[in-house]
Amino acid sequence: MKADTVKGFRDYSGEEAIRRDKIKEIIKETFQVFGFEPAETPVIEYEEFVKGENENDEAVSDIFKLQDKGKRKLALRYEFTFQLKRLAKNKKLPYRRYQIGEVFRDEPTTGNRWKQFISCDADIIGSTVKDEAEILKLISEILNKLKIKFTININNRKLLDEILQENGIDEKKREVVIREIDKLDKLPESEVKNNLKKYGAEKILAIFKKPESYFKKYKAYSEIRELRKYCQMYGLKINFQPSLARGLSYYNGTIFEVKSKIKETICGGGSYLVNGIQSTGFGIGIERLEILAEVKDENKKILIISLNQDKKAIQLADKIRKLNIPCQIYYGKPTKALEYANSYKIPYAIFLGEKEIKQKKIKLKNMKSGKEKMLFEKELKAYLEKI
Repeated sequence: MKADTVKGFRDYSGEEAIRRDKIKEIIKETFQVFGFEPAETPVIEYEEFVKGENENDEAVSDIFKLQDKGKRKLALRYEFTFQLKRLAKNKKLPYRRYQIGEVFRDEPTTGNRWKQFISCDADIIGSTVKDEAEILKLISEILNKLKIKFTININNRKLLDEILQENGIDEKKREVVIREIDKLDKLPESEVKNNLKKYGAEKILAIFKKPESYFKKYKAYSEIRELRKYCQMYGLKINFQPSLARGLSYYNGTIFEVKSKIKETICGGGSYLVNGIQSTGFGIGIERLEILAEVKDENKKILIISLNQDKKAIQLADKIRKLNIPCQIYYGKPTKALEYANSYKIPYAIFLGEKEIKQKKIKLKNMKSGKEKMLFEKELKAYLEKI
């Protein structure tokens, strides 16, 4: 029996899992500070619901399809946005929700792209341009806390439509042309140009190389100007990128992507309709953040080594856990206990034997330096906080 992971899927444990958990915690706390409430949704949905009206989108075409014993056509969720159609019903507006969890895409595994990844989403149902600016501020707060350098690139789907209309691109071909434009950061320009020739749209590439002042003639540019105004109120710098398209066809206004030093986009989103209501939101993947994030490891774990003092060890563990300090008990030889602590990178060990009980103290060993210190129980928390 093969125990290997399926291509495109990974196991996470030890320090890597702890690091990912810390990143998720920072994101969750930031979502809550901005007034978003949590939601949870099923991983499996009806295939028809997953596809929605966007069946031709690349992400939708990459869904994992399933069938249950009742032969119902099902699929794994590829994102959270489509599930908002159900969640947002009868909610007082604006409805601000966040969700953190696994999503799945049956696409080629290359670089930092996986078939299963953790998406962290925040959306506002019933939004205006002011909310769009706040969403961008939220993203910047998360990335600043993770000490990631970034650039926010913005555009507007209405502007793209205006450009395509002005250049005589048939309305029925516009979505597929936009999908080709969206590949400019993934494929050589010459390849994108050849793809656009099929739709008689190759000449539009030259327009996207023009300076920002050129685009002020378009009606939709006023929305970019308005968004920039509110971003400035938040002290936020945004970069106008007229070729930015985003591959999902449900976007109907502002779109944005956040770039850093890796090739892949680390965050993306925009504005769209949920049950006919204007909304805005974004998704950010843990897998790419963990490559870039500088997360401080505040490892204060303790291993209590019981030297035939099991009852006292259990009582001490209870007291330490009430101080919100992680600890566990090792019942066995001290040499084996220290090997165990080193194996799992537990930085502190407490020896609890007859001698310590008599003195009403604990012996704390720093596993890194090897130094030992005798402490009263009440001194432990203050001592660890100083280190």
